Amino acid sequence: MHSQLIYLILLSAATGVGGLALGGLLALLLKRESPKGTSLLLSFTAGLMLCIVCFDMIPEAMEQVDQLIIPPACLVLGFLITFALNAWIDKSMHHEDHHHPHHCACGHHDLKTAGFVLAAAVALHNMPVGMAVGTTVAVQGICYASLLTAVTIAFHNIPEGMSIAVPLLHDGTKPWSAIGVAALSGAPTVLGALLGYFIGNQTPMALSVAMSIAGGAMLYVVFFELLPEAYQQWRSKWAILATIIGFALGLLLISSHLHIHVHPH
Repeated sequence: MHSQLIYLILLSAATGVGGLALGGLLALLLKRESPKGTSLLLSFTAGLMLCIVCFDMIPEAMEQVDQLIIPPACLVLGFLITFALNAWIDKSMHHEDHHHPHHCACGHHDLKTAGFVLAAAVALHNMPVGMAVGTTVAVQGICYASLLTAVTIAFHNIPEGMSIAVPLLHDGTKPWSAIGVAALSGAPTVLGALLGYFIGNQTPMALSVAMSIAGGAMLYVVFFELLPEAYQQWRSKWAILATIIGFALGLLLISSHLHIHVHPH
């Protein structure tokens, strides 16, 4: 269990802090966001994340309990909790679109504030998403499946890290400070992962509930963040193809993992 905790902390830190820091670094190197590249990355990540929820997390949650109504109910609950959290963030920010506050009609001097507010918003919603990593480790320990989940969430964090760093860099913030702000907004991912892990280690029922809630949070990210933002960045059929490729790759990786366990060499 001690080694699992160390693995979980390092994995979730790489997922949250590392993914957002990488996004901040890309913002520094590219100087500006690439709408087409961002759209393709978001679409690919959406497909991969959707596949993990549908073919890994939810089946695992349903195997843990006899009452089959519990996983779907908790999935909806996780979706609604994340929806409510993001609605509260929207209201507190006083912007219609909390992903791009620097696109609003504000002066140049407001860019730094916009960057920090976006960082706070990302930090808040990273906690329920982090639960997905924790529950996966609780079920399967140090394994391929938890790494796949973490990598997918890290992909999702890269564009968000860019969105945090861009307004800060444009406002004159020192490059490493901007990257640091983006990275720190991923810290709640570790807290969410630990929460999911400890809940999941209590009873099979608790594990099923935690994994379903985390799955609902990830579905919110797919349908209310990744796909709408991808379409807004670039309205192209290539983005749809990227989603399908992401889904197919996720299915291939999950089925390969299952094949290894069913037919070990």
